[in-house]
Amino acid sequence: SRDHAGGNEKMRLLVPGIKVYGGSMDNVKGCTDQVENGTKLSIGKEIDILCLHTPCHTKGHISYYVTSKEEEDPAVFTGDTLFIAGCGRFFEGTAEQMYQSLCVTLGSLPKSTRVYCGHEYTVKSLQFMLTVEPENEKMKQKLEWAQKQREANQPTVPSTIGDELEINTFMRVDLPEIQAKFGAKSAVEALRTVRNIKDTWKG
Repeated sequence: SRDHAGGNEKMRLLVPGIKVYGGSMDNVKGCTDQVENGTKLSIGKEIDILCLHTPCHTKGHISYYVTSKEEEDPAVFTGDTLFIAGCGRFFEGTAEQMYQSLCVTLGSLPKSTRVYCGHEYTVKSLQFMLTVEPENEKMKQKLEWAQKQREANQPTVPSTIGDELEINTFMRVDLPEIQAKFGAKSAVEALRTVRNIKDTWKG
């Protein structure tokens, strides 16, 4: 879609020979090199990139897990799958797929992994999260911080996987107390319920 790949063709005109990577199942505009789950790329000698298939928002959605030879924390570019305290709408997928993408694939990355998402939705997302987990102190602290960042015209990105496991209910659905809150019998059912509530939330 335009908000994801709108500049690709122009960029290829401006930078002849540039490579544009995109998921093999998504018809990415201007793509020169298709990738799929497990594809490995590198930038120079220092930086390795592992492509992770994280379907749901789109069927071919790829997240990029980036590690450095230096002693630097890894990073993951999550597009529209994982937002800070949120997740993408289930446009082309199901709650089962989002559970796999969020809680299994991304949730198993090292907790220190920095999360770079595709949109700045953090304040709104945390305001919603506090309607489903009003007792969550970490969420309250993160919301206060995020509001200050935005007032100063600063980004709230990146987060970390460790933080998300504390402030993002979508990634907390394995916890029995979260399932109980929604009368859910499984993590997937809890995830589906929270997404349904979010889709109709008028915050």
